[in-house]
Amino acid sequence: METKDSSLNEVPLNHTNEDTISAKMDLETAVKECSTALELFLNNRFADALAALRPRKSHSMYHAMGYSSILVMQAGMTFEPSDMDAAMTSLSESLDICQTFRRKTGIVETLTSLWFRQPADNLTEEELHAELCYAEVLLQKAALTFLDESIIGFIKGGMRIRNSYQIYKDCLAAVNVTNEVEKQKTFAHFKGGVNMGIGSFNLMLSLLPSKVLRLMEFLGFSGDRELGLSQLREGAASNSLRSILSTLTLLMFHLYITVILGTGEGDLAEAETLLQPYTERFPNGALMLFYVARIALLKGNFTFAQEKYLACIAAQEEWHQIHHLCYWELMWAYSFEQNWNEAYRYADLLCKESKWSQAIYIFQKAAILSMLPEEEVTKLGENIVELFREVDGARLRIAGKSIPTEKFAAKKAKRYFSSNPVNLVVPALEMMYVWNGFTILGKRPELTENILNTLEKAEEQLRMDLDPSEYHLDDQCIVQLLKGLCLRHLGRLDQAEQCFNHVLASENNIKHENYLVPFTMYELGLLYKQKGDIQEAIAVIEKAKMNYKDYNMESRLHFRIHATLNTMGSFSAKLSPSRTPA
Repeated sequence: METKDSSLNEVPLNHTNEDTISAKMDLETAVKECSTALELFLNNRFADALAALRPRKSHSMYHAMGYSSILVMQAGMTFEPSDMDAAMTSLSESLDICQTFRRKTGIVETLTSLWFRQPADNLTEEELHAELCYAEVLLQKAALTFLDESIIGFIKGGMRIRNSYQIYKDCLAAVNVTNEVEKQKTFAHFKGGVNMGIGSFNLMLSLLPSKVLRLMEFLGFSGDRELGLSQLREGAASNSLRSILSTLTLLMFHLYITVILGTGEGDLAEAETLLQPYTERFPNGALMLFYVARIALLKGNFTFAQEKYLACIAAQEEWHQIHHLCYWELMWAYSFEQNWNEAYRYADLLCKESKWSQAIYIFQKAAILSMLPEEEVTKLGENIVELFREVDGARLRIAGKSIPTEKFAAKKAKRYFSSNPVNLVVPALEMMYVWNGFTILGKRPELTENILNTLEKAEEQLRMDLDPSEYHLDDQCIVQLLKGLCLRHLGRLDQAEQCFNHVLASENNIKHENYLVPFTMYELGLLYKQKGDIQEAIAVIEKAKMNYKDYNMESRLHFRIHATLNTMGSFSAKLSPSRTPA
């Protein structure tokens, strides 16, 4: 869906002309104007925020960075190639603007600085802020690269922020060694920016799987999660321009990253505390309503979450991409309840309105319809087989690479290309697992029981199949993995272990679903952790990490393994110091 950015040229700008726009602006005024634009943004006035920043974005480092930051947020919400390209272009322009304010050096000094960093404490106030803004724009550019889940994407992102990392370290040194800078009126904003950068950098690197992290360490990087979190918390608590960025980074970490790429154990109490002052100041702000709903969803309060997502949709019409995010969340909120008709409604809206990942949306829609009786699907005028056949052709390429979840969905949908298709067994529940939804569902035992009942019915149907297909054993193992998850969340650990062991015992006979054994092994490790057998948990999870490769969603599992082993800290180091993620 098109954004309204193209209409911003028509927004009248008061008291501006070429002379005032090009005139040099002092830092304090620039920060104030950017703060005003930020207030507009948080009050759902996205076009007005961009319009306020546009006239000076070619002359002021803060206006340039603020303008780019909004486009980056938009790209991060949509994943649409046009938005990604617009953000990347704006970031490149911002780097050029920031460069004009940085300390000028000759070619000899420039070459020397590649090996010996110049001390930041001898820079002017403006030059210090230029270094900070330059580093921040580089970090945002890397963040867009990090949206690609592939290992190569993370390596590219890591390489791109090498310079950013060095600059942030110099800025941190300036904060620590000089007292004179504290007298400057913009010091709080400078320090808040350093908190945000150092914190984000350490947090991002701490997420990397061990094999990537080892490469990063060889190149001089290090990622300390606790340092990252403490710096971001300090930045969030500061009264600075970037305090909201530190807050949003922490919210993203607790509410999304830990769920999709981690253990699913984000700090919801901290998220609520961080969000509270902003919900009080911007009670109708779409971002605030969205995160309130997300917290409720992760707590298992699905009805309240649904109400807040609908309120978020009603709060603004400028950025329909926010509506799409809400549709995605509502689809899952209703899926957890097995309200497949409502889940279908929002999957259908995503197919019709959003360009983020048509392959995933079409697959989700078909998967949800697969959970409904045939007569209801017919009433809706849908054809499940035709939908699954559309998935592969709808896949995106980012920098020539397939999105892992799209690749997974396309492979699942291939069985529908046969003239006599073999239906997927419980595709909506399998995708729920892909997005780590069972950690959310587990907060509601009665709903987990309902899902378990559905899985037991599927298990019985497979058992009664008199003419099993080539997918039969794979389908049985999928059901056993998902059953084991439900049983584990219900505390029925011995039964869960039997389900997981059934999958592992079938390893040599699984034909198509090559992700099942390593993922099941990881889940078995979590079961041992839940039992309190940490040594066995680590041994099994390490086996999943070291003994399998080239399976679907491999990088996603490695992220989860890395996060899980980190939670077991010293135990992991004691058992396998050479292989434990740093």
